[in-house]
Amino acid sequence: MSANPLAPPRLRFPADASALTARIWPASATRTDDGELAIGGITASDLVARFGSPLYVVDERDVQARAARVRTAFTEAFARIGTRAHVYYAAKAFLTTQVAAWMTEAGLRLDVCTAGELAVALAGGADPALLGFHGNDKSDAEIARAVEVGLGTIVLDSHEEIGRVARAAADAGTVQRVRIRINSGVHASTHEYLATAREDQKFGIPLSEAVDAAAAVRAEPSLAFVGLHSHIGSQIFDESGFREAARRLMDVHAELVASGPVPELNLGGGWGIDYTEADEAFAPEDVAEALATIVAEACTERGIPVPEIAVEPGRYIVGPAGATLYRVGTIKPVTLETDDGSSATRTYVSVDGGMSDNARPALYGADYTARLARASDAPAVLTRVVGKHCESGDIVVNDEYLPGDVRRGDLLAVAATGAYCWSLASNYNHVGRPPVVAVADGTARILVRGESIDDLLARDTGVVAG
Repeated sequence: MSANPLAPPRLRFPADASALTARIWPASATRTDDGELAIGGITASDLVARFGSPLYVVDERDVQARAARVRTAFTEAFARIGTRAHVYYAAKAFLTTQVAAWMTEAGLRLDVCTAGELAVALAGGADPALLGFHGNDKSDAEIARAVEVGLGTIVLDSHEEIGRVARAAADAGTVQRVRIRINSGVHASTHEYLATAREDQKFGIPLSEAVDAAAAVRAEPSLAFVGLHSHIGSQIFDESGFREAARRLMDVHAELVASGPVPELNLGGGWGIDYTEADEAFAPEDVAEALATIVAEACTERGIPVPEIAVEPGRYIVGPAGATLYRVGTIKPVTLETDDGSSATRTYVSVDGGMSDNARPALYGADYTARLARASDAPAVLTRVVGKHCESGDIVVNDEYLPGDVRRGDLLAVAATGAYCWSLASNYNHVGRPPVVAVADGTARILVRGESIDDLLARDTGVVAG
């Protein structure tokens, strides 16, 4: 067999369509002696038998290890330049009360951006003093709640928020620590919807207005100016964007130091992970060393103290530690004409989930890696894994080589679904959101229970009680 002409250039024809590339799959993912996929010491078939499908599976030990690795990398890199680093977990990637507890146990802080995320973080035992609150349209109620619980830092996203947060803090008789989110203008190399520092979008205050914004904050007795914040986007592999954003922020940081203390600088997150073999993710140690070097050199050049640094990874910590299990349904080969006038076949493999449990392919054209849960030595065929929803864009994995004997009833696993899949899940077509299960050392436990038809009907006020 050879590569299918319908396949994109990034997708290599596999020598083994059952092989698991370690950097893409959860750390504990392996195949048993009889070839079945197991995560956390539990086979896919056992997990689905207990919890059903679709099913989000999270490798608990992998999440904890990745959180600890990031914290160690930044602590050590910035200690070498004489300062401290604070790692905030970007909770929007995936948050449950247990995840909040894992992050706290690993020594991480948390970043939240809604009242709901704040409530979950607090219910998980997070110290409010170690939380940050983001958001481009925080309600008065959200701001008041953040101030009330003693939230560590509120990130101001607009000039308007300065007065609103100041009033909330004054009403509560407290002084609220705040950062200013700066739109650096750096055009990160990522999908347009994932680039968050371009000029024509909703986040942040323009770089040219940073000094005036800081002056306005400093003029409010109920606010304490902590420093600047930058986030240039997500799923980024080109480090030049991070370097340029840091350089631009250091220029403004130095200007602000001349007129008052600026104890911290938040450089955001956004590091990409490996979803496919074509991806090349950063190691956190490399990111930490690069940013530490930039900050140290910038401070030396400007003759200013080295500030404490904060970063906000989310996807890196939970993304690779997750996988989603599906049951295969309809198999549909489709023969198409190629550019040279010949024909080729793409096999559509339908599964019992789709864009309701993974919206990222539809939103961003995101690519994923899939494998059958059982091993097979059948020749590989080009497939497109699709969902059950009434949308032609309901695609789970756009292009993947799977064994040619894929059949109805098979279990199929999609890798690296730990970030943003559960967070973006919906009830489209009145499909219940799947459960989330944590696995570790041969045991499994539910983090979030799945939704039933009864759950969906429970909120429908037109249902007549039987």
